[in-house]
Amino acid sequence: MIARDIGIDLGTTSVQFFLQGRGVVVNEPSVAAYSVKTGKLLATGKRALAMYGKAPKSIEVIKPMSGGVVEDFEVIRHILNKHLNRLCSRMLLKPNVVVCVPSSVTLLEQRTILDLVTAAGAAKVCLIEEPLAAALGAGLEFNKPNGAMVVDMGGGTTDIAVLTMGQTALSRSIKVAGNAMDAAIISWCRRVRSLSIGESTAERVKKLIGYALPLEKAVKLPVNGKNRITGQPESIVVSSDDVYESLRPKLETISETIREVFLMTPPELAGDIAKNGILLSGGGSMLRGLDEMLRQDLGAPVRLAPDPQYCVAAGTGKALKEIDILIKNGHQYRTREELLGYSDY
Repeated sequence: MIARDIGIDLGTTSVQFFLQGRGVVVNEPSVAAYSVKTGKLLATGKRALAMYGKAPKSIEVIKPMSGGVVEDFEVIRHILNKHLNRLCSRMLLKPNVVVCVPSSVTLLEQRTILDLVTAAGAAKVCLIEEPLAAALGAGLEFNKPNGAMVVDMGGGTTDIAVLTMGQTALSRSIKVAGNAMDAAIISWCRRVRSLSIGESTAERVKKLIGYALPLEKAVKLPVNGKNRITGQPESIVVSSDDVYESLRPKLETISETIREVFLMTPPELAGDIAKNGILLSGGGSMLRGLDEMLRQDLGAPVRLAPDPQYCVAAGTGKALKEIDILIKNGHQYRTREELLGYSDY
């Protein structure tokens, strides 16, 4: 094999790799485990996540991304190296890589991500915003003078963007998404029921009985944790109404931010959005009833992207095919030499 270009969705909770001609070939949690004594990398992805909150003192488990921003560059480099080395081992040439980033990342953060990916083995790297990739993954024709709004709700950030003619007309990014919802459930259990639970338990509660709207008949789920007063193991029963109560402030923040973007949108583009609707993508958008809640709040059609969890990764694959359009609209590939001004190989 000469070379296959690669798309990367570098998310707060997971990293996904799209290999040209094969689709999504990697979907792993953004987690790594290290030996405290030697600093040696022990595991990444699902194996490392299984240790989170349960590892002994001799093992440190790190989540290197927070709010869509890289907080530990060495860990991200190890994760990228592992997957790129495996995918590129039979390639004669280094691949070109398209990487998705939140629309709010700074120029310094963009440069750092470019540096990380080229250092991990890419020939050239191109960055695109997550809402743009989501639109591509959902098959939206936004390269024409026709407005479209995409709300990409991942683990760390919710990105809201108005797209037209292949570009982002305006955007907002807030650090209220899937992880913030998990934290809200943890806070509610601790504050109202005096029960301490972990992130994985909160995520399980959200997935099983989480709803963006109250149900006519509530569903219930037993939840295990530790009584924060006595320190003893305890099990309580949590209802979907309880979860809705805990999530409502976060959902209202997301809805209000979308409304603010609407207010800033030029009238002609806003008219297109009112007609064509809002596209939801990302794992966080899979919360039951979220599309209906936003439809009621905003008075505009809202639809969930096909396969929303993989929509952005699939969009990087389409970006590899439509790179000429993206380059025409200001996106560009960069080599390591162009980034640093010299070659360090």
